[in-house]
Amino acid sequence: MSVSPASSRAGWHTSQPSVPGRPPGGQRRPANGVTPVLTVTLSIPLASEESLTAPARRLLEAAREMLERGEGTITTTGVPAERRPDQVPAGRSPGRSLAATIPMLHILASSRSVLRDGEPLPLTRLEFDLLLHLVAHPRRVFTRLQLLNAVWGYEHAGVRTVDVHVRRLRGKVGIDVPLVTTVYGVGYRLADDARVTVDRTG
Repeated sequence: MSVSPASSRAGWHTSQPSVPGRPPGGQRRPANGVTPVLTVTLSIPLASEESLTAPARRLLEAAREMLERGEGTITTTGVPAERRPDQVPAGRSPGRSLAATIPMLHILASSRSVLRDGEPLPLTRLEFDLLLHLVAHPRRVFTRLQLLNAVWGYEHAGVRTVDVHVRRLRGKVGIDVPLVTTVYGVGYRLADDARVTVDRTG
């Protein structure tokens, strides 16, 4: 039996001979051979990426890397934004319902067209596919790489093309329509208060 120095906490320890089929350190593998799954639930205010602490930023970067490798998913729970009584958008009276002032988007999947309050929107093929993909997965956050694979069908030369199409989509739909939310350090998802319906037969 050999003796080797360890940490100051333990002082000395005796090393054990390795056992065939057992990982180092004496840890046993799961008997059924199934890899355990770890689910982590976090509450992180994402007002801006600059306001995050260094540990929180590293955590988001690690989560983004896992997503891009296809090793996990991120879902979000909408939290109603606090609004003071004096914070009323221009052109809206305080007595009007906020939901009533948000234009409705109606997606006709078969004809690949989008209506905003009954008026057609001139979307390109990729803009339409991007919108339909986000609407089909509410509350799910997608990295740019995931959107490239799902909408474009391949890894494009640059993931920033997703940013360009999101910006164009927002511009065509209108700044008064909450549609795509940016999740800082991760990617994009459908906005919680987006008013969108999908007609698969239209």
